[in-house]
Amino acid sequence: MEQRRIERLARSVSVVGLGTWQLGADWGTVTPQAAHAVLEAAVDAGVTFVDTADVYGDGRSEQFCGELRARHPEIFVATKMGRRVEQLAENYNREAFRAWNARSRANLALERIDLVQLHCPPDEVYEDDAVFAALDELVDDGRISAYGVSVETCAQALRAIARPRVASVQIILNCFRLKPLEQVVPAAREAGVGIIARVPLASGLLSGRYDEHTTFAPEDHRSYNRHGEAFDVGETFAGVPYETGLAAARELGQLLDGGTTLAQFALRWVIDQPGVSTVIPGARNVEQVRQNVAAATLAPLRPDQREGVAEIYDRLIREHVHGRW
Repeated sequence: MEQRRIERLARSVSVVGLGTWQLGADWGTVTPQAAHAVLEAAVDAGVTFVDTADVYGDGRSEQFCGELRARHPEIFVATKMGRRVEQLAENYNREAFRAWNARSRANLALERIDLVQLHCPPDEVYEDDAVFAALDELVDDGRISAYGVSVETCAQALRAIARPRVASVQIILNCFRLKPLEQVVPAAREAGVGIIARVPLASGLLSGRYDEHTTFAPEDHRSYNRHGEAFDVGETFAGVPYETGLAAARELGQLLDGGTTLAQFALRWVIDQPGVSTVIPGARNVEQVRQNVAAATLAPLRPDQREGVAEIYDRLIREHVHGRW
């Protein structure tokens, strides 16, 4: 597995990582046995970067990741904090950070967490020097090794990158969300900030497995958050209307080479972007892990394939997402 160095972390991470939202909640039921099998399969396939959050199953995902780390101390575990409270800027403060961090360290069974990311905080947080001073204190106290920010918009990402000790920015980047390529990814690359690409398969739209008749469980965010009822709609299908995404995915399928799945094509597209450190697809079973990791072994996409992605985006997707995030 290719490893890419994040300068502000002073560490390298696997170019394909693993997102673990689905192991905690909001994607239908995943048993503990299935969760452990997914995590072990990822390690076996060469994954060294695992991303979780304190809100995924209210700590369930962190606990799974902590158990993995105990078995494989070499694995880099990143978590996130901030979404377990009302999203008001004043809730992002030193006392809250220390409490949230203590809970995550207990869930992960770690004295020091490799990377803690603010979990899509309100706009005002990015301008608050006290927030970043409190994060600096967590580093200086040895509670965390580094911190980053998971963002919703490109404007937020640029403000985070400007902070001198922000080590990483996690942002939605996929064939349906091209805007980060304009400024965010180049700025991060210049600053030595890692780019963690999340929602790379647009909540499964870019898997090519769904159609107009696909249904999702009531507890799956693809059922209950299609219009942003619970959190930012950009986290569900990357903010693309479902039917539009289906049509675009079918057109992308025409760009594939034989033997490559649409999901692998979509992941390879992300991997090919200069400045991307790691892409973190989720997986609910071992076969999905193996299929995702195989994208790292594919040849880079050809110019005509990259141009095809851009053309489909401009024609079908841009109007729905480009101005919003």
